[in-house]
Amino acid sequence: MATEPNETDNQPEEPENSPESSNEPIGLEQELEELLAQATVDLDSLPLEEQITHLKSNLEAAQKEAADNLDSSLRAQAEMANFRRRTDEDRINNAKYSNSRLIGNILPVLEELELAVTHTETNARTEDATNGQLLEGIKLIQRKLTGVLESEGVAAIEAVGLMFNPLEHEAVGTEETAEVESGYVTQILRPGFRLHDRIIRPAQVMVAMAPKDT
Repeated sequence: MATEPNETDNQPEEPENSPESSNEPIGLEQELEELLAQATVDLDSLPLEEQITHLKSNLEAAQKEAADNLDSSLRAQAEMANFRRRTDEDRINNAKYSNSRLIGNILPVLEELELAVTHTETNARTEDATNGQLLEGIKLIQRKLTGVLESEGVAAIEAVGLMFNPLEHEAVGTEETAEVESGYVTQILRPGFRLHDRIIRPAQVMVAMAPKDT
């Protein structure tokens, strides 16, 4: 005896991916669209005055945001300009004073040449012409070395007859005298030099002091 077909056997199965059976969460994009739709004001449904008020509010908010963005942009440009300026100044200063150590080592050599010139000049007065030729050779070397230093921005610090300046002078001692005003430099014991506007070695000096009452 044939069995009757079961009604449930012929019913179509629901697709597995149907919206009713899907448990997947709503996508972020769809959620954002729904939120924006809820927040959007339908201007056509508002009275004219409320429409104008709403538009003015949006315009003011947009203007404020534009002004804030412009201010931030200008600040960023100013900071970048200051950074570039400081970088350029540092680069120039580093190049300007990069040879200060070498120059500091050369200066004692120049002093020795000056002492040799002074000594040879003293002996040349009493000895033969050979010393005179040696003196001229030493002077030539001295002039060339001085020229090289000057071309690099080195200059001797003036001191004699000037008011003592602790930034440029190093007081080795005092000298009682009535011929020079107290506090002024009377003589240089060791020359001082500056490289451009920077002191690389102060001048060692004697400073005038008023005579003590006897």
